[in-house]
Amino acid sequence: MHKEIIKTDKAPAAIGPYSQAVRSGDLLFCSGQIALIADTGELDTADIKTETHRVMHNIGELLGAQGLNYSKIIKTTIFMADMADYAAINEVYASYFTSDFPAREAVAVKTLPKNVAVEITVIASY
Repeated sequence: MHKEIIKTDKAPAAIGPYSQAVRSGDLLFCSGQIALIADTGELDTADIKTETHRVMHNIGELLGAQGLNYSKIIKTTIFMADMADYAAINEVYASYFTSDFPAREAVAVKTLPKNVAVEITVIASY
């Protein structure tokens, strides 16, 4: 299957040896997004809800670069540094979907890049 590297300056640049997103066939695999502000590279982590909104915004920019939106997400993985943040993260996350929610898992991890509280990765379909 053909692999196409997806780049956009509207979402944070990769901070390591990975691509922002990769298209393969009818699927878009988006790398994990954290609360980086694309224009400045600064973190938007005032509180967990602000941080989660920024993560979802970054995901939206990756999707938008391919003419997609949140309704095209078929699978997500949420990584959080503290399971106590689950309810707040879930509340913000849910606000980006209207129905037909994607498959998902949510896991607590010891640490995340740049010591953020949440990272979300998605797979979307065209």
